[in-house]
Amino acid sequence: MRKFLENIYEAEQIITRLDHIVYVTYPVVKDKKLLLKILVETRIAIARMINAILQYEFLFRRIKLYKTPKENMKTFINQCAPRYNISQNEVRLIINLFDIVDMHKNSTFEFRKDEKLVILNQDSSPKVIVLENAKEFVGIAKQMLSKIRQVMSN
Repeated sequence: MRKFLENIYEAEQIITRLDHIVYVTYPVVKDKKLLLKILVETRIAIARMINAILQYEFLFRRIKLYKTPKENMKTFINQCAPRYNISQNEVRLIINLFDIVDMHKNSTFEFRKDEKLVILNQDSSPKVIVLENAKEFVGIAKQMLSKIRQVMSN
């Protein structure tokens, strides 16, 4: 139970910092590194919340945990997300965020054009990120935290 609470607390701290960065710092600085940092940190916060949900559900013997993250993600999507009122659209955005961060980690080239960040992967297909994408991902993280709190309080 302690690990579950630690994950929720850490996710909450990350989301609070990200909210400030997205709405206060980034509009002033407009640095592509900051936009990437927002995406990476949002992924970390969401991953912590997913881990917390999985640990909580496992503790009450509602799900089975696996050794591979992919299997645990499937368990989260199929069994936990509906219980926590996380919609399929939110799940799609979470998966999209995870893919973007993985693409960034494996990218061969990234550059900033105007207000956009362009990430090129090995096959040179571009992924364009704008501040609105980052706001959307941070918003999903906030909603997810709220839904977790709501289910836990019941």
